[in-house]
Amino acid sequence: MKKFLALMLALMMALSLVACGEKAPADDGAAAPDDAVVDNAYNTLTPGVLTVATSPDFAPYEFYVVDENGEYQLAGFDMALAQYIADYLGLTLEVIPMDFDGTLAELAAKTVDLSLAGYSPDPSRMDKMDFSEIYYTGGQSFVTVKANADKFPSLEATNDPQWTIGAQNGSIQMDLANENSPEADIVSLTKVTDIIAELIAGTLDGAYIETAVAETYAINYPDLAVVLDVPYDAEGSAVGVSKGNTALLDGVNAAIAAALADGSMDKFVAEANEQAAGNIHEGLLEG
Repeated sequence: MKKFLALMLALMMALSLVACGEKAPADDGAAAPDDAVVDNAYNTLTPGVLTVATSPDFAPYEFYVVDENGEYQLAGFDMALAQYIADYLGLTLEVIPMDFDGTLAELAAKTVDLSLAGYSPDPSRMDKMDFSEIYYTGGQSFVTVKANADKFPSLEATNDPQWTIGAQNGSIQMDLANENSPEADIVSLTKVTDIIAELIAGTLDGAYIETAVAETYAINYPDLAVVLDVPYDAEGSAVGVSKGNTALLDGVNAAIAAALADGSMDKFVAEANEQAAGNIHEGLLEG
């Protein structure tokens, strides 16, 4: 009888603990519970993960390099910086390739944390995203083929209805085309690779392309010529950050400052320029 009463008392105490929500201490070496909370100090979409959009048709910023096994790997100094930022913040990097205008839309919709796609900090975009500090200072150029180089001695010469001029959809270069060549037939194309193909084929007379990108293409396509510098007040590239995420913006700026101070950014640019002159693929992978 005493054993029965003791058993009932123990059972009642156990039920009481469950009702109060208390848990027994975990055994040494036990795995963390499934509902363990990951610290998300940077307010990323997925705790512990930095989700980054990019448009891999913009060498040396972002593109695919073909490795010794014939496999495609994302490369470029934007991608190297993305990994540096993720490591600096203690996050796992997830890169999502897409068309350039898609990077703008996804960041504005807050379905990604960041976008690294050679962004210039255009004031007209600031209601949709925040911009980091400048991490790379480049420029803007007008590009044509060498056979047509003498037709464009100045920007004023591009402003003529006889010329068909290309620029990437949604880009700063499209704004520059409309500003400097409003009388020309301006063609909007989704990818820089499409612009280069149209230039080589002769269906475009010229195009507005970011300087570092234009110079890279001119190495790989000897028929191209970078003929004019294009003035632009907001020269330089910045990271696009999900609007209103101050913690993440501060973290990104701290990472950029560190990459500039320790020489990493210079290394990233040098390596990307070398890779972009080799066996590369630009644009989204099919399949």
